[in-house]
Amino acid sequence: MIRAISVDMDGTFLDENGEYNRARFERIYAELVKHQIKFIVASGNQYYQLKSFFPGKDEELFYVAENGAVIFHQGELRSVNRFEERLVQKILRTLIQDYQDLQVILCGVKSAYLLKAADSNFKTFAKKYYFELQEVDSFDVLPDDTFIKFALDVEVTKTGQIVEDLNQMFNGEIRAVASGHGSIDIIIPGVTKGSAIQQLLNEWRVTPDDLLAFGDANNDIEMLQLTPNSYAMQESSPEVFATAKYIAPSNKEAGVLQVIEDYMEKSQRP
Repeated sequence: MIRAISVDMDGTFLDENGEYNRARFERIYAELVKHQIKFIVASGNQYYQLKSFFPGKDEELFYVAENGAVIFHQGELRSVNRFEERLVQKILRTLIQDYQDLQVILCGVKSAYLLKAADSNFKTFAKKYYFELQEVDSFDVLPDDTFIKFALDVEVTKTGQIVEDLNQMFNGEIRAVASGHGSIDIIIPGVTKGSAIQQLLNEWRVTPDDLLAFGDANNDIEMLQLTPNSYAMQESSPEVFATAKYIAPSNKEAGVLQVIEDYMEKSQRP
């Protein structure tokens, strides 16, 4: 019996326009509440952006944001995993000195930060995903925050190589992972959407067999590995297809909502 549902957002829950059928979700969500099924928004994106998709539900939903580095519920920070300041400075020096053609966002709990000198198109892109975003003159002096992730924008064709290079260069101190469309996240080793969701399941005394999970990119793999009820979206990476047990219809066709509706309908049959 399903007792929790976790969904990635971009490319999974959201359609190609970055939206979802809100009226349809409201009907489904009312059924989830009735059956005491918890709903987890699990994304590489910032909490402040994620909650904007669910007005009026910030008190109810669970947010696994920044690829599992933070968990928010009822507007409060429930859990945080942080980089040491020394390592933050080392990563920034490497990115700025060795990869002049990439754009970088330093992600903190209170805000995200980018350089004032960043590409204007990248700034526009960043504002779409980071509702709390500050521009800084340089990263020589770090802002007063707790740092949990780095988000990079690179040429799509270079994504795989840069991921490999960074993981070799930092040798276990960090984990670089592709999150789709030329985006790379640098995260804390062992901290993933999957580890954060497992933490919640432990709190709720829910087994992974009672979790329904949806994803499309490589930063969803650990979440999908948790449960036999795992779905890759129709347009997923090869690694996600190899991980998930089932394939959901496209995010362009509200595939997540279709699958949840099917589960709810089956669970109510005599």
